[in-house]
Amino acid sequence: MSDTLTSLVSRLEGHARQGEFSRLRRGLEKEGLRVDREGHVAQSQHPKALGSKLTHPHITTDYSEALLEYITPVMSRPVDAMAFLGDLHRFSYRYLGDELIWPASMPARLEGNDSIPIADYGTSNGGTMKKVYRRGLDVRYGRIMQAIAGVHYNVSLPDDLWTLLRDIDGVGDIPLNDYRSQRYFGLIRNFRRHSWLLLYLFGASPAIDRSFLPEGRVPDKLEAHAQETLVSRYATSLRMSDLGYQNKVQQQLKICFNSLSNYVNTLRHAISTPWPAYEALGVKEDGEWRQLNANILQIENEYYSDIRPKRVARQDETPSQALEARGVEYIEVRCLDLNPLLTLGIDEVQIHFIDTFVMWCLLSESPWIPDAECDTLDDNRQLVVERGRDPALRLNHAGAQRSVADWGGEILDEMRLVAGLLDRLEEGTPHADAVAAMAPRLADPALTPSGQLLARLEEGGEELSDAMLAIARDQAKRLGSEPMESGRERIMAELVETSHRQQAEIESADEVSFDDFLCDYFEHARESRVADGAGR
Repeated sequence: MSDTLTSLVSRLEGHARQGEFSRLRRGLEKEGLRVDREGHVAQSQHPKALGSKLTHPHITTDYSEALLEYITPVMSRPVDAMAFLGDLHRFSYRYLGDELIWPASMPARLEGNDSIPIADYGTSNGGTMKKVYRRGLDVRYGRIMQAIAGVHYNVSLPDDLWTLLRDIDGVGDIPLNDYRSQRYFGLIRNFRRHSWLLLYLFGASPAIDRSFLPEGRVPDKLEAHAQETLVSRYATSLRMSDLGYQNKVQQQLKICFNSLSNYVNTLRHAISTPWPAYEALGVKEDGEWRQLNANILQIENEYYSDIRPKRVARQDETPSQALEARGVEYIEVRCLDLNPLLTLGIDEVQIHFIDTFVMWCLLSESPWIPDAECDTLDDNRQLVVERGRDPALRLNHAGAQRSVADWGGEILDEMRLVAGLLDRLEEGTPHADAVAAMAPRLADPALTPSGQLLARLEEGGEELSDAMLAIARDQAKRLGSEPMESGRERIMAELVETSHRQQAEIESADEVSFDDFLCDYFEHARESRVADGAGR
């Protein structure tokens, strides 16, 4: 165990006992496809009774009109975040009729690219931009990839903890925003080095429906399980494999998160650099926009990554400009599958484990990542998503070959120290308990969600879609019959009405054409708010 980590945790424990810093804060974003009673993607519009997907703060859609996205407020207690997420489901089921929320990351029974309707956000310039962006994703990658669902986990550390860490580091002359950004990027680098552990422990997509594959081509890594189902024997998360959220064009960006300026400048380069294949697709034809532009990225959100540094942007800012102006505010963990075996796709134990993992990444030493190591990290991650439960699998750790169980056990040993620190702020030991609950999964891959799901398919000879449909029906029955927290249903009803009114006001306030709006947006996006090199 690192002496530096042990010393730092020891120094922070005294402050924790005295209540000198607060709990971590987190918010959840959980996606789920609406499907009909047979498991086909719903072709109906987003229910009006759920509010405007353009302006509702908690219920919206991601890529597809059928891809619900729930967003919780920022919460300091996992139990509160889960209660709010549960009520978003309960509220929705009051208005979904016979439709269900698909419980798995990999989509339901598909009937080709056009069976996934693109989300429509109304006639405002902002809403039109959202739809054109999604058209661009369609022409570049197809809609099927965009129908994959997951959980995005947003987490931030309290301001009083950053002040303590800066004092401990003896760098009080560095502005707090700059210091916080530097340390967040250190956290992100360690996350990238070790995110394979989360993929192993929580990956829950070892199988796909045949309809997910274009033109029926079956990669060698998959084998037939049943007539409609393909499985990968040792896979943990096909969602995070090259079947899912991957893009070869973006791989040449080589973002390894060594500094804020490197990250921002690389993204700015990508949203302003044309790509020949995208130029060939056309941007605007016969007066209709096919994509926002022909650049490597249409906008910054198109960049796929396990984790992102984030800052809430003001109305006149792009995400990168917000980061440049005020530094990193929180991180977004993006590598989490929906776990169909959990009613909400995630639970409090997983949240406490992720919090501990994130804090461990922050407090551990984190040197910059050279290009060679960056490639190794990508290789390790790919090995785990495709073969994570294979006992023969070995990962590259500083040039040595190590098993998932051996290396993972070492990480959990260090995480126990951090869990003890976080539990100083709690009643009981939820973080230590969460770490202990994951340890058996390292010893027995069958205990992982991917292992459990594959075992269910094999034992019952079930089709994947039939198994997920049965789970979806059970979850709908349970959530649809449960009461919401007192007062929250009334607030939700008010938000529905308010969101529709806000969308109407936005649409009536537009004074320029969409073409002019888009030109102004990208002209503004090219502006740099601070000198190159800031935030290092």
